[in-house]
Amino acid sequence: MKTQRPLPSVADTTEAQQRGWACVWCRGPLGIGLGDDLGEQRVRPADGAAYSWFPRQCPDAAACQAREAS
Repeated sequence: MKTQRPLPSVADTTEAQQRGWACVWCRGPLGIGLGDDLGEQRVRPADGAAYSWFPRQCPDAAACQAREAS
């Protein structure tokens, strides 16, 4: 795992970001086997059942930061 940044709130992410299909930072698409896995994250909402989400990030941090800034 490369990042030390705190992950965004799951409420601020898209379904694609939650499922690891898109970068959690820049929302760029991540193909199968691409991206860095940031590990399973558990969410325990105040009401409702707990669930997991699976964020990933781009392997190229510089390109990701450029996309995130635009």
